[in-house]
Amino acid sequence: MTATSERDYGLDDDYEWARPPDGGWISDDLDELPNLPRRTELLYASLVFASAQTVYHSLTVGLLERALAEQAPHAFDVYRSFSLTLDRRNRLEPDVLVARAGAELGPKGTRLLPDDVCLVAEVVAEDSAERDRDAKTRKYAAAGIVHFWRVEEEDALPVVHTYALDPATRAYAPTGIFHDRLKLTVPFPVDIDLSTLEPRR
Repeated sequence: MTATSERDYGLDDDYEWARPPDGGWISDDLDELPNLPRRTELLYASLVFASAQTVYHSLTVGLLERALAEQAPHAFDVYRSFSLTLDRRNRLEPDVLVARAGAELGPKGTRLLPDDVCLVAEVVAEDSAERDRDAKTRKYAAAGIVHFWRVEEEDALPVVHTYALDPATRAYAPTGIFHDRLKLTVPFPVDIDLSTLEPRR
């Protein structure tokens, strides 16, 4: 495992990393801390920095975002890589999410809240695979988000694993695995041709 330096985040030698307060950071801190790298998340009160995206990851997120934006009823808005405050110690940035239109975005217009979000999709990346498959999944469920999609890569194409929240256990139950075509009736009718993604090797 290679150590990450300040230069990996575009920071010079004089950059001083912010020191966390006792008990760790809180969600609102992400709006106040200066010079944070793009796509900084808060998980268990610790800052998490995203690595550069691969072409596959970017294309897959774009495919899902465009398809959902085209097919979502007017009652919903679709967001790409937008901040979602789950609770005081966790603020994540899902690859794609769907929220009710006109949702409250906070005093600075920088975040959504779980009560307004009906779907979160994470495209699993190599550097964040454990978080995407485990920690984030549990956090989204605990926050009450009803629909979750985990998107894995197989032969340079997306495979979508879909989940629905069991309200009794506050955990996700699997509802399907979709190759080539994603067709669902919830949270609204969705039909996405996954095979249209151009494989890039």
